[in-house]
Amino acid sequence: MARRRSPDPANGTLFAPESGFPDFSHEEMLLARGARYVAGVDEAGRGPLAGPVVVAAVRLDPDSIPEGLNDSKKLSAERRDALYDAIMGSAQVAIVSAPPGDIFTRNIRGATLAAMARAVAALPCPVDRALIDGRDVPPELPCPGIALIGGDRRSVSIAAASIVAKVTRDRMCAIMDCDAPQFGFSGHKGYGTVAHLAALQLHGPSRHHRRDFAPVAALLLRETVIEMAD
Repeated sequence: MARRRSPDPANGTLFAPESGFPDFSHEEMLLARGARYVAGVDEAGRGPLAGPVVVAAVRLDPDSIPEGLNDSKKLSAERRDALYDAIMGSAQVAIVSAPPGDIFTRNIRGATLAAMARAVAALPCPVDRALIDGRDVPPELPCPGIALIGGDRRSVSIAAASIVAKVTRDRMCAIMDCDAPQFGFSGHKGYGTVAHLAALQLHGPSRHHRRDFAPVAALLLRETVIEMAD
């Protein structure tokens, strides 16, 4: 993969402006400032009504970066699967999921940040810097972290993490679909589509649904009221 020349870190600018495609410049700047190993961290599944949120941490080999890394949302399912295999075969990867029960206990933000910290800690070789997609740095992160808004479009390490997290979660949704086929999890991946909401009304929430998310919580409240009335 061609690497863009990094801005001189001595000028006080840590991050280059977004170029439209992720590259290795953010990692290079951290390496130039003394970091030995840098990981990218991203999640998949914060918004759905069901299923886990999945986090991946990826430390790429600078000499073996798969071609075509990008924000997972900009890639086809086939391309994501191919890149997933390439990442798993060339990088250090850790994957952590937070199930609906953890999301209910911690709330979605807390569960996601805790999973990010666990993923970085689970990497085979400890890293001393982590690039986090979004606005928040997990408080329990085992190394210094930098939040990078739109990171999956700017850093190839974060883009790789986004692909690993997305593919892993999609495969988990296929398993959920086998367990509760009436909801069609393989298709909508737990998001609040018209078909999913209709299935929720018809069948009620499953064990895969997030009890604290509004449409699910409303149904559970209605069921409780009916039971009390009976």
